[in-house]
Amino acid sequence: MKDYSLRRFVIAGVAIVIVVTYIIRLFTLQLMSDDYKKNADSNAFLKKVDFPSRGVITDRQGRLLVYNQPSYDIMVVVNEARGHIDTLEFCQTLGITRDEFDERMAAIRQLPGYSRFTQQLFMSQLSDQDFSVFQEKMFRFPGFYVQRRSVRQYEYPNAAHILGDVAEVSKGDIENDDYYQPGDYIGKQGVERSYERQLRGEKGVQILLRDALGRIKGSYQDGALDQKPVPGKNLTLAIDLDLQQLAERLLEGKIGSVVAIEPKTGEVLCMASSPSFDPRDMVGRKRSKTHHELSLDPWKPLYNRSIMGTYPPGSTFKTTQALTYLSEGIITPQTAYPCHRGFVVRGLRVGCHGHGSPLPLVPALSTSCNGFFCWGLYYMMGNRQKYPTVQVAMNTWRDYMVSMGFGYQLGIDLPGENRGLIPNAEFYDKHHKSTAWTGLSIVSISIGQGEVTATPLQIANLGATIANRGYYMTPHVVKHIEGERLDSIYTTPHRTMASREAYNYVVAGMRSAALGGTCKALAHYDFQPCGKTGTAQNKGHDHSVFMGFAPMDDPKIAVAVYVENGGWGATYGVPIGGLIMEQFIKGELSAASEARATSIQNKRISYGSGDR
Repeated sequence: MKDYSLRRFVIAGVAIVIVVTYIIRLFTLQLMSDDYKKNADSNAFLKKVDFPSRGVITDRQGRLLVYNQPSYDIMVVVNEARGHIDTLEFCQTLGITRDEFDERMAAIRQLPGYSRFTQQLFMSQLSDQDFSVFQEKMFRFPGFYVQRRSVRQYEYPNAAHILGDVAEVSKGDIENDDYYQPGDYIGKQGVERSYERQLRGEKGVQILLRDALGRIKGSYQDGALDQKPVPGKNLTLAIDLDLQQLAERLLEGKIGSVVAIEPKTGEVLCMASSPSFDPRDMVGRKRSKTHHELSLDPWKPLYNRSIMGTYPPGSTFKTTQALTYLSEGIITPQTAYPCHRGFVVRGLRVGCHGHGSPLPLVPALSTSCNGFFCWGLYYMMGNRQKYPTVQVAMNTWRDYMVSMGFGYQLGIDLPGENRGLIPNAEFYDKHHKSTAWTGLSIVSISIGQGEVTATPLQIANLGATIANRGYYMTPHVVKHIEGERLDSIYTTPHRTMASREAYNYVVAGMRSAALGGTCKALAHYDFQPCGKTGTAQNKGHDHSVFMGFAPMDDPKIAVAVYVENGGWGATYGVPIGGLIMEQFIKGELSAASEARATSIQNKRISYGSGDR
């Protein structure tokens, strides 16, 4: 006879498992997941996001550069729209095809954080005309709503690399910051990117009450639970619009950069990179097409050469060598080295142009003597009384260069800054596969050639450091943030390893260059400019380089000019640098200077196929 006494335990166990399963499912739905809550809330409420106005951007004189204009987005609650609209009429109203409609709806379902119960972006930035047409018929399209937004507008066609642009968030943006939802906008480049948190503000929320048919009946509890948006903070840039416009004008038809800095503060007065683009073309629904076209342009107009381009600094770098040699006791101001059309030792020759010989430091800077600075590095690397090995000498040299702002990012408040290259002993040990290299192996770095590279920003910062006689402030393009202080990194001086006395002699050499040396085109200015030319060797035509500041004893501006394939430093670098200094110090160009500016503007450099 079968024993059925255990059946009740089996049945009881099954019942317990079923009950526990239901409890776990209810717990998951109501506490661990918000899907159930969203479904329930959506029947009675519509949470409408109120987007804050993005902060405006002005130049140092208060001139408006970037502001906001109203635009309209179409939002959809998929759960409400499904099966309740005439798709053909909807597409005709918005001027899209059925395929486009299906593609947009499919894309919405793939977005991170997608929910069929909450509003999702269907179409962004409608014009006033399109919005008016859609608004008249919107009652026929349940589940579709209009969200008022704002779109960026750029007042001038200038400073595109500084200002940057705004576009829809990417999947990565959403994953990195839970502030953003699909369809939100974010700064993509320039100041719009680096100061995104200050500019964007804080979103608000309106809670709207629905009836049983899903129609909006008004605010829930008369808006008592609504949250008002907090506008973004306004930014004042250090950029001087007039100076920026002049710099961009002078670079027309050329590849290169102009950077100007206020030495005492580190504020960037202008930063022009050529070729560039009109920031007004990177706005709204045309932004994607414009960006794609610019990214394919062989001129690379999206590339900010001022902070991304790394170049041989050429003879502007000789000032750093003079500072190092003097501070280390390798030379005195009276030390004179021979230059017989260059530096010649053991079959190695570094050429130079014709000038008097031998020369002490100040005339060597004034005439930009290659021989003088090659001899200085050669003796520094070989000085065994001071440096036990060439590696110790090399790393000492490297430390001086780094202290002057080379080899690492300066930390400007713009994305994408490059660091350039300052080699150390380990670099040359690996390069030569030996520790037995000597000063002759690296002598070209003393004149800003060889392995040394720098950005135009770093070269301008060198000018500011010399102007300050031994320190620099971290360069920055934002002068003021509404309601905030600038980060202390921009208000803390960085002192170099070179002595104050060494800086005085370098200033004297740069002033001599402006009066009758390689920068003599500056001699007619009455604001005591100081300068140093550079002619950076290149596989093709040499680059034209200039670094300087003015006035000598009360510096207001330091400037660097880099024109690719522009030839001698005096060809483009010096005249452009002089005009930039005059514009800022005088507030305008004289009639004669305006004529020179027009002449430079009209000159075009041939870069061959694929270039400008």
